[in-house]
Amino acid sequence: MKVRVLRQWPPGHVRTPGYLRGKVGTIERSVGTFNNPEQNAYRLTPTKNRLLRVRFQMSEVWGIKAENPDDVVEAEIYEHWLEPFNAS
Repeated sequence: MKVRVLRQWPPGHVRTPGYLRGKVGTIERSVGTFNNPEQNAYRLTPTKNRLLRVRFQMSEVWGIKAENPDDVVEAEIYEHWLEPFNAS
């Protein structure tokens, strides 16, 4: 399933890499369900969120500057940072 990382830049403790925000990748697998680390950082009662491993083509991440465009990078990103992507 293709997903896009949200383009949010909230202040504070955020566990989603900035260089992946707005990028499209494919869910590789579910890692499990964990407490939301953003809420944990502020000692709030955390909700449970799925952590997903998402695979990105280097060409998607770095565009024409990608040294090896067909290589991939994988990142574990919480589901609340992802939205479905339909290339229409």
